Amino acid sequence: MRKKNILKAIFWSAVISMVCGCAVERGQCGGEEWVRLFNGKNLAGWRPKISGYEFGENFGNTFRVEDGILKVSYDEYDEFDGEFGHLFYKEKFSHYRVRLEYRFVGEQLPGGPDWGYRNSGIMLHCQSPESMRKDQDFPVCIEAQLLGGDGKNERSTGNVCTPGMHIVMNDTLVTDHCINSSSETYHGEQWVTAEVEVHGNDVVKHIINGQVVLEYEKPQFDPKDGDAVKLIEGNNGELMVYEGYISVQAESHPVEFRNIEILLLEQ
Repeated sequence: MRKKNILKAIFWSAVISMVCGCAVERGQCGGEEWVRLFNGKNLAGWRPKISGYEFGENFGNTFRVEDGILKVSYDEYDEFDGEFGHLFYKEKFSHYRVRLEYRFVGEQLPGGPDWGYRNSGIMLHCQSPESMRKDQDFPVCIEAQLLGGDGKNERSTGNVCTPGMHIVMNDTLVTDHCINSSSETYHGEQWVTAEVEVHGNDVVKHIINGQVVLEYEKPQFDPKDGDAVKLIEGNNGELMVYEGYISVQAESHPVEFRNIEILLLEQ
């Protein structure tokens, strides 16, 4: 009888393992239906816009997929000359959680700005890449800034930056370009998990390695920004932003991403 129970236990353990394995593949463990935005094979569903080049032109093979990893690489560049790049997912989103793992590798490309050292980001509520000017460095959006440490000094990650936008914190309109989070510093080439929870024009939370490090609300166009003004006009004068595209950033330092996925939330 004891042997029979042991065999039953082994059988059901195997069944549960198989079911959970299928759920993980589809991103459905724990009752949550996560959808993979990056397939680990190619750039299907993603579209580049690099400053100085037409939408869709992947200058210098900047964005590429190798060994299941989405890489921002500069080995085909001689030096950086303002080619700020963004890789956009094809669809817009409003209420969602997006998460990924990232790490910085190697050395910054010569010519990159000092602040570009170990600097990237997840761009949220972006304008469409088609609407960007050819020489526009950054889309109008809110950015969950991803930073790496230099091995010595403190440097938070999961900060917020707002090219062409403003946000509200503690019931106050914030017009500063960047606000630091409360995160730890992550040195070296370790993988870090970044997640952002977005509720349309309501609360936005930045989460690093499972910890909420920043929270704000009411993302809105900056009426003094030239690129934002055009979007305001096309939005019937409305300042508040409720949806947009997601993109990842290339700012002169090699960076790698993996396990990019999204969980849609009820509105």
